[in-house]
Amino acid sequence: MADQPKPLMPHATATWLVDNTGLSFEQIAEFCGLHLLEVQAMADDLAGSKYTGRDPVHSGELTQEEIERGQADPEYKLKMQRAPVAVSRTKGPRYTPVSKRQDKPDGIAWILRSHPEISDAQIGKLIGTTRNTITAIRERSHWNIQNIQPKDPVTLGLCSQRELDAVVAKAAKNLPVEDETVPATPTGTSDRDKLIEELRAERDANEKAAAEAAQEAEAAAWLEAKRAAEEAEEAGETGEA
Repeated sequence: MADQPKPLMPHATATWLVDNTGLSFEQIAEFCGLHLLEVQAMADDLAGSKYTGRDPVHSGELTQEEIERGQADPEYKLKMQRAPVAVSRTKGPRYTPVSKRQDKPDGIAWILRSHPEISDAQIGKLIGTTRNTITAIRERSHWNIQNIQPKDPVTLGLCSQRELDAVVAKAAKNLPVEDETVPATPTGTSDRDKLIEELRAERDANEKAAAEAAQEAEAAAWLEAKRAAEEAEEAGETGEA
């Protein structure tokens, strides 16, 4: 079971299983390769992203008999019936079913808004679109711009969460490093350096105050001892008289 493949769209599959079966959260989490808390958040509508459910029975990843077996025994571990086939394409744009093509502009708009670091070439490969379309949506010159609403392409079924995460990670590596010649503050000193200087100044002030207090205490003790000695000497002279 450790090497069992996971659903092609784990979050969408988990959402469908939560909404349409009596399987335990633990069973769903293990089958989909998710954390138990993620599944609980989906059930409580606390997840940051709302996923459109994906039927694993329709895709062949599970059978109804397997689901019923899991519902009857909470300790039963669901078995993948047919592993998802990873389709690799070396040339040409991604194929998108006709029913999903009208959702492409919404997915593109979401990526442009949420991940501006992703290049047009990466968006085109991920969504299966052209640079002209991406540019038109970015510049708001698209013929249907008034009706385009940014939506997560994973939720729309335009790509998988793994594919999106991979593109985001790759784009993040290409982000330019901040110009180190530009000072972080007008004085050319960073907040961290300022804090260190303030702490050092505070420490020096405390040490100086402690030293002065010690000197004052020493002087006071010396003066008190001197007065005591003088009083003792006067008392002795009085006694002799």
